[in-house]
Amino acid sequence: MSTTIDITEETSAVAKGKAPLIATTTYSDGSKGNIKTKGAVAAAGYKKGIAIFDFLLRLGAIVAALAAAGTMGSSEQTLPFFTQFFQFRASYDDLPTFQFFVIAMSIVGGYLVLSLPFSIVLIIRPSAVAPKMLLVALDIVALTLNAAAGGAAAAVVYLAHNGNSSANWLAICQQFGDFCQKVSGAVVASFISAVALVFLVVLSGFALRRH
Repeated sequence: MSTTIDITEETSAVAKGKAPLIATTTYSDGSKGNIKTKGAVAAAGYKKGIAIFDFLLRLGAIVAALAAAGTMGSSEQTLPFFTQFFQFRASYDDLPTFQFFVIAMSIVGGYLVLSLPFSIVLIIRPSAVAPKMLLVALDIVALTLNAAAGGAAAAVVYLAHNGNSSANWLAICQQFGDFCQKVSGAVVASFISAVALVFLVVLSGFALRRH
């Protein structure tokens, strides 16, 4: 059994580098077939690997974003002592910044969930450009919202831990330790989500650059 390989004649488009060079193989039974170049196979595998990593990053970002929103939304503490007129209580909805944080991180988490089908499409069709462009644009918007919410909440958490003597703002975390622990954990989770979104934007941009 013998196999011969015929190289098709180089066209002017191939000579100019505008068309791929395709080899044709002739088998012993007379049938012919095209042979993909190793570079094309490697490029396809590379793009699929990026798409799979993109999907995994989105799953991690979803967990972090929803954990941040859920932890902040459940942060509440009431001290065991009270007076006739006052009850010492701290809750996330006492501060507009924390309310914005819950809404923003919920939006980010919801967007990331909805982006999963597009990420799956890119795994199946790694060369598709339109879903990549859509995702990179929306990822940047989500990253901006995530960073704004996390940064604003981090400033309030810092004041809750340390206070501000110039403004006569007292640190409340010595009294409301559980509350501060929860809101601090929510801020950390939002930063993890933001880092994942940064990697997603970089990956999408790098994948588009390869086209």
